[in-house]
Amino acid sequence: MSATRNGVGAAVAAVLAFAAIWGGSVYYLFAKANEDWFTGVFVMAIFGIALSGIAWLLTRGANAPPIEVRRPALESGVLIIYLLVYAVLFLGYGMSAARAAFPEGQAQELLVMGLKLLAHVAIPALLLLALGARLGPLFQAGLSGRKFWRTLIVLGAILLALQCLISPSLKNIAATEPAFATLAWVAPVSFIWIAIEAGLNEEVLFRAVLQTRLQALFKSAWAGVFVSALVFGAVHAPGLFLRGSADTDGSSADLLQVIAYTIAVLAPMGLLFGLIYARTKSLLLVVLLHGLVDVLPNMDEFIRIWT
Repeated sequence: MSATRNGVGAAVAAVLAFAAIWGGSVYYLFAKANEDWFTGVFVMAIFGIALSGIAWLLTRGANAPPIEVRRPALESGVLIIYLLVYAVLFLGYGMSAARAAFPEGQAQELLVMGLKLLAHVAIPALLLLALGARLGPLFQAGLSGRKFWRTLIVLGAILLALQCLISPSLKNIAATEPAFATLAWVAPVSFIWIAIEAGLNEEVLFRAVLQTRLQALFKSAWAGVFVSALVFGAVHAPGLFLRGSADTDGSSADLLQVIAYTIAVLAPMGLLFGLIYARTKSLLLVVLLHGLVDVLPNMDEFIRIWT
């Protein structure tokens, strides 16, 4: 992954902008005596730096073909407008309405899954088709020639180990007192579910769709990674601000504090997945790795709802 000559300036500007905005977000949390500033630093150290470095080494030699974007300025502009609408109407009000439509349970989960697929996959795909873009290259599996298996196995094992060590996931799962037979089917099915709900939805929209347009716009893979990572963090703020509660991490009555939290904590995750996608162009790889990040923290809820 390298910037073209015309894109070197854009790459440098994107890296500096990311550092300034992410650093400013962490400082704002610190100045407000919000302990989440440390969470942001921790996530950056682990995901944005350490795991991104490991991902870089694992994907060395990946032979990923470039993805053609015919009208990068127009397509990027349309997507940014869509993301603004998506951030407020879907993540904020839309998800609130969906969860209010049914009590917590299977019907609610199916409705939310369907709406997420619509907002993250179907509508962006239709927008690109309307603009004359090709969708096929965005959905590459990349099983050969992309360092797919070694990246999935090594990085996947690290991500699962991290969740076991730094999150209460195993304790929460044990609290549901599942039988062994239940765990035998819950483990794979919950992984498939979260890989679609979180992995496929977010990776299609933010990596396959947005990052490829930004890379073409700035003529730099680096700029595409860093700018899309910032967008990934920022667009989660309206949903957290409008739907968050006292029990929700990062929730606050201060909108700037919520924005600072989502950028400080989520943008480093965007760097990791953005780097892997830029190096491999494998949507399947980033979807599976994203699922491995989220599967253990969400498995206890899956058990309660589906068993």
